[in-house]
Amino acid sequence: MKNPDYPLDLIQIVRKFAVPRDVESIKSIGAGHINDTYLVTMKCFGKDFVLQRINHLIFRDVKLLMENILRVTRHINLRHKLNPEVNYVKSPSVIPTVTGEWFFKDVNGYYWRCYNFIPHDSNIRLSAHNAYEGGRAIGKFQELLADLPGERLHETIPFFHDVKNRLEQLDKAVVKDAAGRSDSVKEELKIITDRKEEMMQARNLIKSGEIPERVTHNDTKFNNILFDGNGKAIAIIDLDTVMSSSILFDFGDAIRTLCNTADEDEPDLSKVRFNFSYFEQFTGGYLSEAATMLTEAEKKLLAFSCKLMVYIMVVRFMTDYLAGDVYFKIKYPIHNFHRAVNQLRLLQSIDENFDRMEELVRKKAFISQK
Repeated sequence: MKNPDYPLDLIQIVRKFAVPRDVESIKSIGAGHINDTYLVTMKCFGKDFVLQRINHLIFRDVKLLMENILRVTRHINLRHKLNPEVNYVKSPSVIPTVTGEWFFKDVNGYYWRCYNFIPHDSNIRLSAHNAYEGGRAIGKFQELLADLPGERLHETIPFFHDVKNRLEQLDKAVVKDAAGRSDSVKEELKIITDRKEEMMQARNLIKSGEIPERVTHNDTKFNNILFDGNGKAIAIIDLDTVMSSSILFDFGDAIRTLCNTADEDEPDLSKVRFNFSYFEQFTGGYLSEAATMLTEAEKKLLAFSCKLMVYIMVVRFMTDYLAGDVYFKIKYPIHNFHRAVNQLRLLQSIDENFDRMEELVRKKAFISQK
C-alpha cells in the first residue's frame, strides 16, 4: 500500500505501532491543511485506527507536541471514565509504538503517530441542530480542561494567534515579495492595514491579562468536531494546537468556519455571507456549557472574536500567498489568494450583522449593561 507522495510502504509504518497486524486497507482521509492522515482498517479486529504523518516543518518539536496531546487526551478521557453518565465529548487516545514511544520517526526523517478511530458520521451536513451541538462540544471541551493539572502547556507554534506577530510576518512577505505578487494585492493590503488598530485592541486585553489565559484548542474548524448519526457532537479531534491561550480564538474560529455560507476558498464572493441563524444556535450551545466559567470581559468580546479570527486568517492566507504558498496546501496557483479575499468578504458580512451578534450574546450570557 503505497502513497505516491511517500516512498515507504504504509503497512510497515502501521506495524511500528501496538496495533493488530492484519491490515485490510489504508486510505487517505480528511481535508486538513497541514498533516497527512490515513484510516487503517483491520480485517477481523473490529476496531480501526488513524495513522498520521506529522508535518515537522510546522511542528518543529514533535516530542513537546505529543506531550501536550497526551496530557489533554488523558485528562479528558479520565473525566469521561469517572463520570460515564455525563454528556462529555471524547478525545482520541494515542496508541504507542511497539517499543512504548508515542511517535515513530522513519528513515526519511518523517514523524508518525497513531490514534484509535472514533466512529462517526462522515457525511454530516450543517444544520441549526448541529450548530448548537458544535457550540456545546467546544464549550464542554474548554470546561473539561479548565482543571488540567500541571504546568502550562508547551507552545507548539509560538505566537499562533498573535495578530501583531501575524501582521509582522505579512509585512516581511510584502517586502520580500518572494513570488512577485505584492503589486497585485495592494487593495487587499490596504484593507488589512486600515483595520489593524481595531484588531490590536483585543490582543492588548489578552496580553494585559484582562482576558484570562486558558487551555484551548486553537483550531476549532467545524470539521474538527465529530458527530454521530443523530447529529450529536461526540468528540473533538486535531489537537496539535492545544495550548494555553484565549477562549476567544476557539469561539471565533468555530464561527468563522460554521457561519460562512460558502467554503473558505469559494472564489465567487456573491456566495459568501454570514449565517446569523447558525451563529445564534452555536452561541446558545457554547454558553450552555461555558457561561459559568467565563469572565465578564470574555463574554463581552465573544462577538468581536469572530471578526478577529476572520481577520487573522485573511492575514495568514495573504502572507502565504505572497511568500509563494509555503504553509497551506494549495490546489492551484492562486488558491491562497481566493481564501484571503473570501475571508475579507466574510468579515464585511460580519460587520453588517455585528450589532445583532453583540445583542444576542449579551442576552444569552446575561452580560451586565454597565
